Amino acid sequence: MRDFLNFTLTGIAVGFVYAAFALCLVLIFRATRIINFGQGAQAMFTTFIALDLIQRGWNYWVAFAAALVAGFIIGAVIERTIVRPVEQGPEINAVIVTLGVFVFFVALASILFGNTLQSFPSAVSRSGLTVGDTQLALRPLDLFNIFAVLLAMTGLLLLFRFTSLGLQMRASAFGQEVARLLGVRVGSMLTLGWALAGLFGSLAGLLVAGGELVFPGYMDFLVVFGFVAAVLGGLDSFPGAVVGGLIIGLTTTYMSAYRQPELVTLAVLVILLATLLLKPGGLFSSSVARKV
Repeated sequence: MRDFLNFTLTGIAVGFVYAAFALCLVLIFRATRIINFGQGAQAMFTTFIALDLIQRGWNYWVAFAAALVAGFIIGAVIERTIVRPVEQGPEINAVIVTLGVFVFFVALASILFGNTLQSFPSAVSRSGLTVGDTQLALRPLDLFNIFAVLLAMTGLLLLFRFTSLGLQMRASAFGQEVARLLGVRVGSMLTLGWALAGLFGSLAGLLVAGGELVFPGYMDFLVVFGFVAAVLGGLDSFPGAVVGGLIIGLTTTYMSAYRQPELVTLAVLVILLATLLLKPGGLFSSSVARKV
């Protein structure tokens, strides 16, 4: 029973990390109707910026904040210089461009920071919590990650549901011409959507890296599992991203603990296929396709 409890706690902690990345995918989809497959590489690059600043003697939290700002700026620059020239063409063009962004940042990080494993520090304890005589597989670092993800989800919900800015971003994503007629600065809203997605992607990268070894490809697994979590919860639902992340986190942890670890990726693939076949919009999707 104690082992099951610890596996569950581990799965929840891992699930919130997947949810962090799923949130930024949902954010950019709701703000621009585009899936950015370069998001993980952008997050990795800003994490290395934070690591480089820490190694130069900067305070951990100052470097943490600098990485978030870098993610915001990089997201805005990508939208303005790379995505905007192709956004009026077929939707597949923007997807292909984001794959190019992925390759670019992985290559750039390899050139600037190297391909060797590097230890990313953690400002929060990584020792397991103790309740009585029981050592739990839950660390203060995990609690920090959970709090950060819940805070991010709450902020995004408030932004999109209760602010004029959020309404303008949604309008720009769904009907640019109508939004322009209503006085919305569509270009600025799309840029802001990419910038915010870059910021939250950086947050996901930093949460994954805390106390772990990093290298230019360390975010690759998170891109896959985070994407499945976003699809499972619904690409237009922030709570769905968190729930999807928890489901994937618990599934991968239980599979690793009770079955062969090699089946983990297969289990995630089965979840993705089942979602696409049974509920393509995701568990928490709020949009309904109109049939004609």
